Amino acid sequence: MYNILVFGMTENPGGVESFLMNYYRRMDRSRFQLDFLCNSFAPVAFEDEILALGGHTFHFTSRRKNPVRFHRELGAFFRENAGKYQAIWVNVNSLANIDYLKMAKQYGIPGRIIHSHNAQNMDTKLRGVLHEMNRGAVGRYATDFWACSEYAAKWFYAGPGGKGRLHHPAVVIHNAIDVERIQAGIACREKYRKELGWEDNYVLACIGRLHFQKNQKFALDVMRVLQGRMPDARLLLIGQGEDEDMLRTIAREYGLGKRVRFAGVVEDVAGWLGAADFFLFPSVFEGLGIAGLEAQAAGLPTLASARVIPKDIAVTDLLRFYPLEKGPEKWAEMVVQMRRRMPARPQSAEDPAFAGIVDAFTQKGYNSAVEIRRLEKLLEEACR
Repeated sequence: MYNILVFGMTENPGGVESFLMNYYRRMDRSRFQLDFLCNSFAPVAFEDEILALGGHTFHFTSRRKNPVRFHRELGAFFRENAGKYQAIWVNVNSLANIDYLKMAKQYGIPGRIIHSHNAQNMDTKLRGVLHEMNRGAVGRYATDFWACSEYAAKWFYAGPGGKGRLHHPAVVIHNAIDVERIQAGIACREKYRKELGWEDNYVLACIGRLHFQKNQKFALDVMRVLQGRMPDARLLLIGQGEDEDMLRTIAREYGLGKRVRFAGVVEDVAGWLGAADFFLFPSVFEGLGIAGLEAQAAGLPTLASARVIPKDIAVTDLLRFYPLEKGPEKWAEMVVQMRRRMPARPQSAEDPAFAGIVDAFTQKGYNSAVEIRRLEKLLEEACR
């Protein structure tokens, strides 16, 4: 049995959290025991499921809230428990905090994996500075270097500024998803559309933390244009974050009213994707972008930011890249064209189109049912 300590679960069921669960559900739990470090005392995303699968969660104070208490609690945990683990797997969006790796080395955990899940600073300038400082130091503490894409590898392991050659050769771990689980959400289509009152509308979905990185302001700009060109269009924003008040204000100023729905954090992402007809993915940067993968798995035509979202996510021919610089007018025009030219999304789990999508995800390494074997092998190697 390999006992592995995992960091990366937060209260928000975002990309990293979904990535971890997509693999954990498939893992051979007779060989791998995962326990999760959580820097919050509130329940983390998927906590009930983690516990049901046999995992454990350990909660402690966030460094942002109380650095002294954070170090005291984390140190006490490692002193008491480090000997139980063969590896620690740290999943983060920046290198601003590598204390988990430092303590793991100090207390003798042999395998220490750092896993990059982003390609640009999405936080404060201070955390950006800390990231640059720790890029040069991380090699002293980590034994294995992973990333969700080549973009993400460069930002973490090449420098300065994420440019130049990689200081640490990185293994790209595909952000594989449970394709069939996502496709099963089509069964909830009518239920959720009725709940929205949008049974006869064309629903555009946009999923992600309400944050400048995910660029929901641009999605609202597109929706503003679509009012005149596609009167039956509606926009579903799934997620929560610091930009919510600003986005609600903009929606009111644009006169979108009942054309936009803020759904907040939802547990059944597959079901809400099942309710949609189109996916907008206007992020200003991404390490990879699990939401774009899930949208394609659900059979949704997907319009994504060109040059900033890695091309790796183009698993099917449902996805088109388009530059943000073209502006919301041109993006709205693309939505209209894609609606007109692309086949309508599958309406049932038995649709042959879904089988073709499963094959595409398998061939390109993004089907967790297949990729789990590779991850288990890499985890086993990291445990040494």
